[in-house]
Amino acid sequence: MKSLALLPFRAWYFVTSKMRRGVRHLNAYAHLANRLKTSLPMSVVVLGRVSVDGTGDVEIGEDCYFYPDVFFETEASGRIVLGQGVVINRGTHLVAMAGITIGRGTMIGEYTSIRDANHKRVEGTALRDSGHEARPIVVGEEVWIGRGVTVVGGVTIGDGATVGANAVVTHDVPANTTVVGVPARPIQRS
Repeated sequence: MKSLALLPFRAWYFVTSKMRRGVRHLNAYAHLANRLKTSLPMSVVVLGRVSVDGTGDVEIGEDCYFYPDVFFETEASGRIVLGQGVVINRGTHLVAMAGITIGRGTMIGEYTSIRDANHKRVEGTALRDSGHEARPIVVGEEVWIGRGVTVVGGVTIGDGATVGANAVVTHDVPANTTVVGVPARPIQRS
C-alpha cells in the first residue's frame, strides 16, 4: 500500500530528473560554445562543465563527447584541434602553446594530461618567469589513451595505437602499437 502511495512521486521524480539532467547538459554546452573562437557543432555532447582558458583557440569536430571537468588551455599561437567523434573523459587537461591535434575517433581516459610545453630553467630567473619550450603534439585516428596518461611536447602517436593507463609518453608511438610504462615502451604490434 505504501509503495502505491509513492508511485506518483516516483513518476514525478523520474521525469523531472531527466529534465534537470538535460538542462545541465544544455547549460554546459552553451558555456563551452561561449568560450571558443570557433563555432561548436550541435552534435557535440557536453555532460558537464568544460573549462577553456587562454585564447580559446579550440576547434571541435562533429560528434565529440566530453565528460565533466575537462580543461582546455591555449596560449600564444597554440591551438587545439579535435577530429570527429573524439571522446574525452573526466578530468583531462589539454594545454597548447604550439599545437595539439587529436584525430578522428580517438578516446582519452580520465585524468590524462596532454601538454605541448614545459617550463624552461634560466639561471638567475625565477622558474615562473623563465618561459616555456613548446613543441606540437599529434595524436592519430582511433587512438585509445588510457586513464592517467601523460603526453609531452613533440610526441606523435600513430593511428590505431593504444597507450596503457598511467603511461608517460616521451617519444613517438608507431601506428597500431601498444605502449605502457614510465617512460612508455611498446609491448605488442598488431
